[in-house]
Amino acid sequence: MSEPVVEKVDKTTEEVLIKNLDINSETPEEHSVEDSGDKKKKKKKKKKNPIKNIANYYPDSIYPEGEWMEYDQDFNLARTTDEEKRYLQRDQDRESEWNDVRKGAEIHRRVRRNVQNKIKPGMNLTDIADIIENATRKYTGAQDLKAMDNPKSAGIGFPTGLSINHIAAHFTPNAGDKTVLKYEDVMKVDFGVQINGNIIDSAWTVAFDPQYDNLLAAVKDATYTGIKEAGIDVRLTDIGEAIQEVMESYEVEINGETFQVKPCRNLCGHNIGPWSIHAGKSVPIVKNGDNTKMEEGEHFAIETFGSTGRGYVVSEGECSHYARVGNMHGTPNLTSAKKLLNNIDTYFGTLPFCRRYLDRLGEEKYLFALQSLVNHGLVQDYPPLVDIKGSYTAQYEHTILLHPNKKEVVSKGDDY
Repeated sequence: MSEPVVEKVDKTTEEVLIKNLDINSETPEEHSVEDSGDKKKKKKKKKKNPIKNIANYYPDSIYPEGEWMEYDQDFNLARTTDEEKRYLQRDQDRESEWNDVRKGAEIHRRVRRNVQNKIKPGMNLTDIADIIENATRKYTGAQDLKAMDNPKSAGIGFPTGLSINHIAAHFTPNAGDKTVLKYEDVMKVDFGVQINGNIIDSAWTVAFDPQYDNLLAAVKDATYTGIKEAGIDVRLTDIGEAIQEVMESYEVEINGETFQVKPCRNLCGHNIGPWSIHAGKSVPIVKNGDNTKMEEGEHFAIETFGSTGRGYVVSEGECSHYARVGNMHGTPNLTSAKKLLNNIDTYFGTLPFCRRYLDRLGEEKYLFALQSLVNHGLVQDYPPLVDIKGSYTAQYEHTILLHPNKKEVVSKGDDY
């Protein structure tokens, strides 16, 4: 999930294996045959739905590690000292947390593998979101938040972003949205999984028309450049500079016109904290002079956005994304707003949510109450972030963990 800001690999031997599981898959219908002139009725056989709680596939509760990468920087090459034993012990003390992140990553890989097999031109965006979110709910055991002892213990990390063309981020369909994915569209798919508040944030771009291939290649290359450059004690501006250099080296020809691929300079990656998708540090995708350093043990989403437009986004359009402001306390005056805020605290806490999730909980006629919470600073709204109309934007993103002597690209799969 992207963070707007004020403007100021090769595979290793430890490769994650992903089973090709498919939600709602069915065997082909058996064809009717005639026997002695009698027509037999068609028989339909359905496979058992293979999507179930991920714990059923891992009875030992130990989940696959991501792709490990060495730190390339000179000042990180010497992180094998006596002092490192203390660092490694601290890392082991967080093994339960890392295992939760890996569990979320395995779920993310399985969900995206499933939906990648289904996305086609002509699909309604709501149907695509439902495939992603229902699979996530099943894998995490969070089909019914109201039936859970702790509704915030596992489930969807944030609303499924399905942002098309000039819309770079923060679009998910609200109830009644009839948007249909077209062949000529470029769609960013950005969704999250959380286990005990430990969030996996990973995204890719879907395009059917090969004329967009260079746009997608530029952004994927830039994202992996950011991952390669990331490391303990690395300055954030240096990562942004490397990303910018790579992305701006690409051009894409669309409908006979050539565009340089520009980074969306006011979008960036971010560190992730418990139940907090944006935990304070921003990873720029251009050189911005921020000398803040990455630190050991941090959990980052490295994401980049490339555009054929101006490379700058603004908020525009009907809002769907919201999140509770964690450090704001108070009691709203409206009774309906009090009730809504209580449900937000109970079922989402500080995790982002969307209007469809409130609909699913049975909330009705809540828009006035929701806007009241926004006006009082208790809830933050996140409208769609858009470049100029007629432009195309792409996104790729992975979650990484900064261990004492290596980094782990925990959301890496065989797809991207």
